[in-house]
Amino acid sequence: MSLPRSRKEGAKYQNTIPTTEGGFSVMFPMIKEYINNKAETVPKKKLGPFKTDLSAYQTPPAHGLRITWIGHSSLIIEVDGIRILTDPVWSQRVSFTQAMGPKRFFQPPLALTDLPPIDVVICSHDHYDHLDEATIRFLAGKNIPFITSLGVGKYLASWGVKPELINEMDWGDNINIKTCKITSCPTRHFSGRGITHRNETLWASFVIKGPQHNIYFGADSGWSPDFEKIGEAYGPFDLTMLEIGAYGKYWPDIHMGPDHASNAHIALKGKVMMPIHWATFNLALHAWYEPIERLVEYSKQKNIDLFLPEPGCPTDVSTYNSNWWKKFMSEGA
Repeated sequence: MSLPRSRKEGAKYQNTIPTTEGGFSVMFPMIKEYINNKAETVPKKKLGPFKTDLSAYQTPPAHGLRITWIGHSSLIIEVDGIRILTDPVWSQRVSFTQAMGPKRFFQPPLALTDLPPIDVVICSHDHYDHLDEATIRFLAGKNIPFITSLGVGKYLASWGVKPELINEMDWGDNINIKTCKITSCPTRHFSGRGITHRNETLWASFVIKGPQHNIYFGADSGWSPDFEKIGEAYGPFDLTMLEIGAYGKYWPDIHMGPDHASNAHIALKGKVMMPIHWATFNLALHAWYEPIERLVEYSKQKNIDLFLPEPGCPTDVSTYNSNWWKKFMSEGA
């Protein structure tokens, strides 16, 4: 089954199905609900501290697949002999300024200066919680190749990444990094780093296929029939990494939440599911722990094996639940 290439109307990239992105039409109802919201959107108990044992990187993964969840969508993926860094965000806030905007719930479990050698960085799209200027500027001096979506390369270049290290990809494009093939796939989302110039760069997910493992990094997406197409074309997957947080009734088309994310895992023909995009920044009106609590229940109903490592802990992929968030939940939650 072939996947669609990206499509533009004028200067704007389009989703594969009609998609409502929110915006001014829901701004006032959202503000009203935000004012009246009683959910624990920011943890009352400070999360962490979490600390990565750097000695773990001196030994390759026992079975060829290990993940370190830095937080949100930032992952160190060790798969079949290569090490991938996804959507790296180390800044304190995901905003146009570090003076305001959503702030981290916990500090990154390892410093940028302590990163193990990275073979490639994936930047899925240009939103602030996925594309962080300060982090990219640090990585730019490390001679690491970048994979990103169409149009996003201009940001990377302006922040110091050498043009020859930037690989912009359309949906359906692929590139080989040592032993692995990385393929760009559609998501149902949008782009833009401000009110203007929305959707002038592309958004994507990525299939990472090595000689032993086949995994899927979902980045940001609302529910879409493309998940089934990706599963047919590239599945089954040993691991799916899918967003479960930052959902709400005012933007149902661009973020899935735990119910649709678990359905996406099934459509992708995934074996083990790892939730990402939760418990790091306040980006929605739900309680910070609600996405994972709901996902655990859905996983029981839908017979899904989950991989839930503690932030910062390099963990070999298997069916595993650390329950790390439980000790930070408020009484009565």
